[in-house]
Amino acid sequence: MPLKDNFLWGGATAANQLEGAYLEDGKGISNVDVIPFGVNRLKIMAGEVCDFSAPDPAGYPAHEAIDFYHRYKEDIALFATMGLKAFRMSIAWARIYPTGEEEQPNEAGLAFYDRVFDELIKQGIEPVVTLDHFDMPLNLVTKYGSWRSRKVVDCFEKYARTVLTRYRGKVKLWMTFNEINMLMHLPFMGAGVCFHDGDNRSQVLYQSAHHLLVASAKATKIAHDLDPHNQVGCMLAAGIAYPVTCDPKDVLAAQSANRGNYFFIDVQSRGEYPPYVLKQLEREGVKLVMEAEDLALLKAHTVDYIGFSYYASRATAADPNVPLNEGNAIKSAKNPHLKVSEWGWPIDPLGLRITMNEMYDRYQKPLFIVENGLGAVDTVEADGSINDDYRIDYLREHIRAMIDAVEIDGVDLMGYLPWGCIDLVAASTGEMKKRYGFIYVNKQDDGSGDLSRQPKKSFDWYKKVIASNGKDLD
Repeated sequence: MPLKDNFLWGGATAANQLEGAYLEDGKGISNVDVIPFGVNRLKIMAGEVCDFSAPDPAGYPAHEAIDFYHRYKEDIALFATMGLKAFRMSIAWARIYPTGEEEQPNEAGLAFYDRVFDELIKQGIEPVVTLDHFDMPLNLVTKYGSWRSRKVVDCFEKYARTVLTRYRGKVKLWMTFNEINMLMHLPFMGAGVCFHDGDNRSQVLYQSAHHLLVASAKATKIAHDLDPHNQVGCMLAAGIAYPVTCDPKDVLAAQSANRGNYFFIDVQSRGEYPPYVLKQLEREGVKLVMEAEDLALLKAHTVDYIGFSYYASRATAADPNVPLNEGNAIKSAKNPHLKVSEWGWPIDPLGLRITMNEMYDRYQKPLFIVENGLGAVDTVEADGSINDDYRIDYLREHIRAMIDAVEIDGVDLMGYLPWGCIDLVAASTGEMKKRYGFIYVNKQDDGSGDLSRQPKKSFDWYKKVIASNGKDLD
């Protein structure tokens, strides 16, 4: 079966990586606003540093980002020229509830997203909206310890109800939490969680995970109750883990790694904790604190589709001394069969097809690729052109693998939204030079640049791909 006629070709972004205007019109400070560029970035993202009282001289990329807040009409016009059918974005929670605890939402923040959605709809572009994309009010971190606290579930429920009600009819495709499994790898970046002396790390992480899952189910219920046309997805940082050899010990290690990655989605899609997680919690002495209705809530309010990001596959070995590829947040053994990007990420188009088949076999729900792309250094030539053939090559091969998963393997796929359809701040490194977009933004790591926009070679290529519904990839 070929791609559907209404297949959602588009692009993906996040509020904290492109909006800027981080304190404008009443917005509060979020966790991402205190993650600096430079040597301290990884420690803060990992929750190892919890003091945000002093400014970092390296600077904070999210504060200005690419100023989409003031340039959204220009950017959406470019998306329309490219032919995008869908645009993935997120709402900054702290733009709606600056501390997370206000009784009434910030009207200026709500009005901003009204304007963005109206502009997208006017241009014929479907909004695909993430409620929380690594972006929560810092007050909820410093006051309650983020998702450790049940109080934050209540705050999120209020926020979700506010935006789902406000944008009813304008937005029908939602996701609750971006890459929800990143809690386990970069806890502060992913969910505002940081650690203190004496913490039982497993207890903190899994209690936080439970609260995230309950919050996701509550938001899903609200969305369905408000509008039966709403579709709500989960969102996974995906990528199949291969065993490094056919040694059964390596195969078992890979199976364990894949299960650990699917844990959140097992709950969000199937509605219950899988036995392998319950046994793990038992082994590690983790005692989850639950309310009486939690398990019934998780079972009753599962997601409609499986959203996921795919950048690379992983490799796993039973031997802890096997060399690791340090390029990504999720550590992986080196795979000698794959080339890597400038940032050390393995390039594995076939891994996308394998990952899609694994997930579709597992969940039997529509899949939605909501991130895929290549971070690379782009050069502006003397004539102003940006010849990013390497990005075209990467995307072409991944799209081919995606189409094979649909046409040959029978996977039900809603759409393809490559990451960073416009250059933005890279989440992993805070860099501008690690570019993903079809549109170049004149901003450099030192903050210089006039923020002007310039289509790259990949812009016209992707426009042709969309117009042909994936048939013309040359």
